[in-house]
Amino acid sequence: MELGADGFEQKLPLLEELILGSDFLGLDIEFTGLRSVFPEGQQTSLFDSPAEWYLKTKRSIQQFTVCQIGLSMFSSIGRKSNKYIAHSYNFFLFPTTLGIMDSEFSFQASSILFLNQYGFDYNKFLKNGIPYMNEEQEKKIKQDLLTGNWKVRSTLDKDQMKVVIDEVTRWLEMAQEGDWMTLPDITGFQAFEVQLVLRQALPTVWTLMKDKGVLVKKVSRQYRWCLENSSRDHDDCRKEKILLSARGFAVFFQMLVKAKKPLVGHNMMMDLLHLHEKFYRPLPDTKNVTKEIWKELSFPRASNLLEVYEVLNSDLNPTKNSCPVIIHASECIKYVETKYPHEAAYDAFLCGSVLLKVAHLLLYRSISGIRLEPTFPQYLDVLAPFVNQVNLIRACISKINFAGPDSPSSRPPTLILKVKRWPGVDAEQIYYEFKDLCKFDVRRFTRNQFLLMTNKFKDVRIVLQEYRYHPDLQVSLYRYWRHSPNINCILQICGVVTAWAFLAFILGGSPSHVQ
Repeated sequence: MELGADGFEQKLPLLEELILGSDFLGLDIEFTGLRSVFPEGQQTSLFDSPAEWYLKTKRSIQQFTVCQIGLSMFSSIGRKSNKYIAHSYNFFLFPTTLGIMDSEFSFQASSILFLNQYGFDYNKFLKNGIPYMNEEQEKKIKQDLLTGNWKVRSTLDKDQMKVVIDEVTRWLEMAQEGDWMTLPDITGFQAFEVQLVLRQALPTVWTLMKDKGVLVKKVSRQYRWCLENSSRDHDDCRKEKILLSARGFAVFFQMLVKAKKPLVGHNMMMDLLHLHEKFYRPLPDTKNVTKEIWKELSFPRASNLLEVYEVLNSDLNPTKNSCPVIIHASECIKYVETKYPHEAAYDAFLCGSVLLKVAHLLLYRSISGIRLEPTFPQYLDVLAPFVNQVNLIRACISKINFAGPDSPSSRPPTLILKVKRWPGVDAEQIYYEFKDLCKFDVRRFTRNQFLLMTNKFKDVRIVLQEYRYHPDLQVSLYRYWRHSPNINCILQICGVVTAWAFLAFILGGSPSHVQ
């Protein structure tokens, strides 16, 4: 089901009920871009520590924005039944623009073409996206509302506001108390802003929001005071309502945090950084969970989430016939027969489905077969080793542990390349030298040496074999004690000191020996 700004607030009670009634949630997010264009040498690479990776990625998080969030809420059907129903929702988002608050973000051409290829509707994102803001922006909006210091930022809004004030001022000169006029075609946040500005500028008007625009009524100053200080439950322009509308998806996000439900995603580190919030319950990542079971059962290589899902649904899965049964809720019926890869809600559904099927495999392995239909708490028990661990695509470690120290790196060993008879060679030229054979991240080590890193063990074997007898490019395994310039420097100093000490001993002992 798709949700935009229209009708989102009305759906919040239902969404909260679905969250609280679910066992766990699948999450996926689509962005306007993934990677910033960094200067040479500043791209993320397999050489990066988690801290270095974060600092480089932070720029992308700030530069691009979220255009769609998919959430799939999985609920077991009956306590003893291994069946689940999935309620999947697509949320189109667009940053809040209210008062002086405005946002800047970029589009990356490759990301736009990619989403367009899979049918993403940019009109829903741009024209009807659900607003959202972070806590810092919320504090600023609150301050402006409480102090009455309301300003309009954009030139277009200022021009429109001036026209509205002039029109209402001319009408007031002829109007009697109790008369009213309608400002048509003013909706959304613009309707809030028009009311705030009119009430701030004109002490003898009162405003109301109607379906077709904003209603302006001429009142006395005394009656205006009464309206402002009486019960405001029906005041469309009360500060609480404005703030609720401006927070938008942030209200729903706080529901997710407070519900403390397990959350699952696929390669979700970027998702978490974009959400920029903490989750307080298990955070299993499907890419991390599937790695172990994939190697053990010799499943074919899967390059994306949909391929993982299809393998687990095939006869290659020894537990296919006993796996949990997952059905779609009535509002998500389009996913029953048709695949929608890279649509956020569909990918969120795939994340949740993969988690259940992999958990079932892990449970099957741990007890040598499953006789009774397992429950979701049993699945959580076998997933415990993967809790709060998130896959990291390009860094020196393969996953980050949010609940403790990171595990030692399981990446393939680093290679060191020594170059002969290639003056002026740089890292980019070395990259293209190996590109047709396999892909490496390259970093200059010394004037004529380069470090090579890959995430595939077979690439290491291939390069060592292919370049074994190369006359100009000598490739070997990097050994810290053997290749580190610092260690070599220390050894050279030790060698010099030892030589001088030995020489001093010989020279110093000669006269005594002669006597």
